[in-house]
Amino acid sequence: MKILAFSDVHCDHAACQALVAAAPEADLIIGAGDFAQRRAGLAETMAILAPFAGKAIYVAGNNETPEELRAATGAEVLHGQLTTRLGLKIYGLGGAIPELNITAFESYDIPEAEAAPMLKAAMGADIIICHSPPKGVADVMVSRGSMGSVEIRKTIERVQPRLMLCGHVHDCWGERGYIGQTKVANLGPGVNWIELER
Repeated sequence: MKILAFSDVHCDHAACQALVAAAPEADLIIGAGDFAQRRAGLAETMAILAPFAGKAIYVAGNNETPEELRAATGAEVLHGQLTTRLGLKIYGLGGAIPELNITAFESYDIPEAEAAPMLKAAMGADIIICHSPPKGVADVMVSRGSMGSVEIRKTIERVQPRLMLCGHVHDCWGERGYIGQTKVANLGPGVNWIELER
């Protein structure tokens, strides 16, 4: 199976058009949040990505809410849910975990204590998609240090999915690592290809 995965396009229309150009080769498309920029520009961004919405699964970032994203796209949007696509069980959770406490705009944040019960639905997942990275892997922002989620990491350790896809920490775009047998990838807005056997 050929997966096209990305995160953090932040209204970059050129990046979106590159994804649309690559999409015909993909069996599945995954977007790990932050389609908008400071809660603005979501409709225009999702209109560009609309051609591949039918084979896409998204989670919201901290620059849009799950409700806003669902209203702007025909793609499946996961938030604390498990779905099955092409024989794979896929779990998704959006938002910044832990909370960022940004005052410049209304960031969509989830405290660790609130995320913990939502992550219980990930049991049995082959792929976990979260906007935020797990603690200790692809999660270091130069100006703020480690920004990863302890609860996401605990979930990966417990579930051991084949793949965990995230974004959020721009300084780590393109970084890869492992938690046990699980490959973790911080994606970024480029065209990221992942091959996965069904």
